[in-house]
Amino acid sequence: MPKFKVLLTDRPWSDWEIERKILSAADTEIIAAPNGDEATLVDLAQDCDAIGTCWAQVTEAVINAAPRCRGIARFGIGLDNIAVDTATQLNIPVTYVPDYCVGEVADHTLALLLACARNVAFFHARTKMEEYDLSAAPTMRRLSECVLGLVGLGRIGSEVAARARAFGMRTLSHTPSGNPRSSGCEMVSFDELLDRSDFVSLHCPLTPQSRGMFGLLQFQRMQPSAFLINTSRGGVISTDDLWSALKNNEIAGAALDVFDPEPPDLSQPLYLDQRVIVTPHAAFVSQQSLAELRNRVARQIADMLHARQPEHLVNPQIWPHSN
Repeated sequence: MPKFKVLLTDRPWSDWEIERKILSAADTEIIAAPNGDEATLVDLAQDCDAIGTCWAQVTEAVINAAPRCRGIARFGIGLDNIAVDTATQLNIPVTYVPDYCVGEVADHTLALLLACARNVAFFHARTKMEEYDLSAAPTMRRLSECVLGLVGLGRIGSEVAARARAFGMRTLSHTPSGNPRSSGCEMVSFDELLDRSDFVSLHCPLTPQSRGMFGLLQFQRMQPSAFLINTSRGGVISTDDLWSALKNNEIAGAALDVFDPEPPDLSQPLYLDQRVIVTPHAAFVSQQSLAELRNRVARQIADMLHARQPEHLVNPQIWPHSN
């Protein structure tokens, strides 16, 4: 009988075979949650020694229900779905993988930008309906004369900046620190970024400070010809305000890969509008990125269960004093 049990809450891939191979070698049994609601996770966590989560909410209640928990691992970069403060108070280490899928998300961001700039989605939808009319499209501008504003300039934002400059675009950025991180971006205030950018791309974490940071005032400040691109977290945008801005022609369009909640209600007018491009939280995905993520997280879990320091501890101050 395996020595440990790990609760795996949810996944966007087809099976747990990569994780099972690594964890079985670490004397660990996988308990796969049938769904990721809090009541189910609270029930299953009681008998588990670690938790691995992709998008499911590992709340304070879930963590408090797991007295044997030796670690919580995020299959991803953001940590807004884990009650990290609660875990830290209970001396439970938390891990994530901040440096995977950087290229994939940067590529997806540029794909969305190009789709907006060149009316790709518009033309695709119209031609599929047997309409072949170049004149029906919104005005297109030369990309090398456009400005890209990046809200957030970590690994992904910096890669997006490099790709955009390859197209001749000028890049601006706003971050709390104002540090350009050798990106070549001009660092500006948030308001100046909104004023000057033809495309605004979001690459910031979801925190209490960033939640809803794009609302009516921000959309009104943007240029009427500007596009908003979001591959970070859905909660950074007020979707009601975005829809209001589009109805009032305060911005030209949006390209969204993330939502709050996920999945969104695709019957809402915002997502049916031809000026809005929607992809299903796909920016992080490639065959290689998923394999890397799954292998690394499984090893993090195995390390925590066997009291070996894992890579990318979110709360290193508690190590090695964890449970």
